Amino acid sequence: MNETVRLETRIGADEAAAGGVLTIDLAALAENYRILCQTAAPAGVAAVVKADAYGLGAARVVPVLHEAGCRDFFVAHLIEARRLAAIRPRDSRLYVLNGLLPGGEAVCANIGAIPVLNSLDQVQRWSALAIARAMTLEAVLQVDTGMARLGLSLAELQALAADPAALSGIRLTMIMSHLACADQPGHEASPTQLSVMQAASAFFPGLPVSFANSAGVFLGPDYRGALARPGIALYGGAPTLAGNPMRPVVRLDVRVIQTRTVPAGTAVGYGGTHVTTGETRIATLAAGYADGLPRSLSNRGAAWFDGVRLPILGRVSMDSLMVDVTALPAALPPGALVELIGPSQTLDAIASDAGTISYEILTALGQRYHRHYAFPASRASGQGQS
Repeated sequence: MNETVRLETRIGADEAAAGGVLTIDLAALAENYRILCQTAAPAGVAAVVKADAYGLGAARVVPVLHEAGCRDFFVAHLIEARRLAAIRPRDSRLYVLNGLLPGGEAVCANIGAIPVLNSLDQVQRWSALAIARAMTLEAVLQVDTGMARLGLSLAELQALAADPAALSGIRLTMIMSHLACADQPGHEASPTQLSVMQAASAFFPGLPVSFANSAGVFLGPDYRGALARPGIALYGGAPTLAGNPMRPVVRLDVRVIQTRTVPAGTAVGYGGTHVTTGETRIATLAAGYADGLPRSLSNRGAAWFDGVRLPILGRVSMDSLMVDVTALPAALPPGALVELIGPSQTLDAIASDAGTISYEILTALGQRYHRHYAFPASRASGQGQS
């Protein structure tokens, strides 16, 4: 048996074929949910699982969060709700944040999802379906408290409250809004939005309020309402600029394709945007912007190996990038794994190097990595790990 066959036998064919390993710690995910529940109490805590659970796989994430106690799940688009409908636990609720585009009402009702109604037009169409089917349909009302993105204005909300017939066939379960600057403690926009939210809630007295996102959970009880809706904090991203109390959920290690030693004056990568100033040992890694490592990391980001920072040299390519490994005591062999996200470089740190946010890095991590899921102890028995 040659070395290549032995390697594949040891690590598995899929992992051997992949350019990197994306480890997703579902035990840490469950712990993050518990941290958020403790912080938000007595408010309830939902889970935002849009964009395929921020790229980590909603089919894996939802059952783990349900076991941790979550019963309310939010997606952005109706197609996401449709894909989750068959696997979500029967005692859970599934909400569609973007509401309903024309023609989607019957699909939403058929799968038992709850739309977040963001306009009078959406209200009218949801009510029309309820009347046509002679049934009551649940919904959430969203109000625009200062983000100018989605939701009814205060004037529209007042008009709706004054016309009960407009809500015929609809049973409202909540009123909600979204915070724009909660990740910046002390930002003046948050108390302004809270004031508008309180005015909006007064039009529907007794209706539960959902206001806090991940960052909003840490703004205090006034912002949490009856149900908080964290997203990035569940997946280990920092909810505020003040720090990160969450457990890391993802680790990304990428394989070395080859190494080479080049002399001073060598141009590296497309466009020759980096030129070596001395003899340099370069490793080419098997991931690029098609795998979620932004081109903006060119000449500014880094990988890590055994605690040593390995600067990215030149432009990030579609399928590869180059790093300077001169500082390592020995050359990295083909197949060696170097860290892009992990103990030496957090999700937020690589996002900062890329000039973006953790959300964008996380949701862009591609499907060419071998995915290793680490389950909580209660689910580990009988679970596949990849």
